[in-house]
Amino acid sequence: MSLSSKDHHKVALDAAAWMFNIVTSVGIILVNKALMATYGFTFATTLTGLHFAATTAMTLILRSLGYIQSTRIPVADLLKFVFFANFSIVGMNVSLMWNSVGFYQIAKLSMIPVACFLEVVFDRVRYSRETKLSILVVLLGVGICTVNDVSVNANGFIAAFIAIWSTSLQQYYVHFLQRKHSIGSFDLLGQTAPPQAASLLLFGPYVDYLLTDKAVNEYHYTPTSVMLILLSCAIAIGTNLSQFICIGRFTAVSFQVLGHMKTILVLILGFIFFGKEGLNLHVVLGMIFAVVGMIWYGHASSQPGGKERSQSSSNNNLENELDEEI
Repeated sequence: MSLSSKDHHKVALDAAAWMFNIVTSVGIILVNKALMATYGFTFATTLTGLHFAATTAMTLILRSLGYIQSTRIPVADLLKFVFFANFSIVGMNVSLMWNSVGFYQIAKLSMIPVACFLEVVFDRVRYSRETKLSILVVLLGVGICTVNDVSVNANGFIAAFIAIWSTSLQQYYVHFLQRKHSIGSFDLLGQTAPPQAASLLLFGPYVDYLLTDKAVNEYHYTPTSVMLILLSCAIAIGTNLSQFICIGRFTAVSFQVLGHMKTILVLILGFIFFGKEGLNLHVVLGMIFAVVGMIWYGHASSQPGGKERSQSSSNNNLENELDEEI
């Protein structure tokens, strides 16, 4: 069956959204790696606060130009989102610090089944057998590529648990709020970025001090480190916006599944720019599995019955269930 011009337009926009997210996400990883590893700016939570401050400035400019409406989200919904989002940021930073890289990667992979669980419980989504198998192939492939030297302790496990659930809820809530309030990505980002920036800049330096035993105000700033911080903030605007666009157009599960393409690209770029020491047969095999799984997931989930929401699930029911659970 041939696609209509409307379908072709949607496919093109979907592809552009994913490419936008991949490019900005990989870019910010490379810049932050240089900033933290080379120049010693290890204040990840504070840096994220600066990211959202820059994003807030961008949303104010877009509002003045008429691209963002003056939509207001109820304070309760806004506070829930900021709570999940901030716990996600702190939880991921603490998890990376307290756990081995292998367990950290396992924690990131486990966000996919958690996101699936949230969609099944709140949205009454049903997955076909083929869709489930494709997700397993993605998990297997990324796991082969990234998971090694797995060790965990009690504190690290708790941090990873908090990170997994808060990140999954934050990503689910982006899609939920856009559907519930019928607002676009720009509008939602304009509502959520300011309180996130304020809270992270207020508490971020304290959190970073607890994690690194270093104070952000005592860091020796150089022209190069300041330039990298500004570049990181500029790229973060695109990263934040592209995340909202992608989750709004798709779902948290699709965002997680296809988002692992960024992991594969980071590995490839690492081999290109930093040598091929870690490149071996099992890594290449894992990459092949992951890419095949992502392609399979895209095909399977788009088929009739591949991934569908129960007709009995309405926005009102969803709102009530989420309010009761959270």
